[in-house]
Amino acid sequence: EFLDVAIKLKDAGYSYMQFSGAPYNPDAIKKVVKTSGMPVYLTHVPMDRITDDADKLMEEHLSFGCKNIGLGMMPAKHFDYDDDFKRVVEKLNKAGEYLSKNGFKFFYHHHHYELTNNLDGGTRLEYMINNAKHINFTLDTYWLQYGGVDILSYIDKMQGRIDCVHLKDYKIVRDLESEDIVYKPRFAPVGYGNIDFNVVINKMKNAGVKYYFVEQDDAVSYDNPLEQVIMSANYIKKELI
Repeated sequence: EFLDVAIKLKDAGYSYMQFSGAPYNPDAIKKVVKTSGMPVYLTHVPMDRITDDADKLMEEHLSFGCKNIGLGMMPAKHFDYDDDFKRVVEKLNKAGEYLSKNGFKFFYHHHHYELTNNLDGGTRLEYMINNAKHINFTLDTYWLQYGGVDILSYIDKMQGRIDCVHLKDYKIVRDLESEDIVYKPRFAPVGYGNIDFNVVINKMKNAGVKYYFVEQDDAVSYDNPLEQVIMSANYIKKELI
């Protein structure tokens, strides 16, 4: 199935991919990359592998040609207490420094959790930016919008540390399951929400972004999940390239 999806993504116009959202299996990734001709340029792997088993992790990533090692999110329990959060950030920063010394880059993928306020005068994400120079970031357009901050300003804050980004659109829809009149945010294919990607992409290019990954968290809730990311590809090819 992974191989079939990789081939279909290549046919849709994608030229590389991220591996995440499934059990990390380096042998399977290597096989799919070789057979499909679709390189993997970023992964999400368990945090303990990054902090406690970096040598083996780097060896595995070399086997399928990837120098960017990512963490999808630190466990949510670490957001409850400021001291605990700072401790984990420092641990990740040290891991990032070790990876960097060996020719790799560590990327932390944020959600909206990191946008809670009042940690040393700013958001948790700002704390990471200011106090963990060896952490790079997978900037996610949807979660910045959802978290109520300005996407463009965070591109500035992370400049030079966002080789990899997630393009993910944000739309407001009527909640048809509610008896009341309720509108709420929902994920959308790129170009089908309210984020101005022409402005965002131009800003990202100037900030040194190298890899643009399309991600749509709820794609599996549709009858044809792959069609959702193909819609994004078609929009990008028509409007943004």
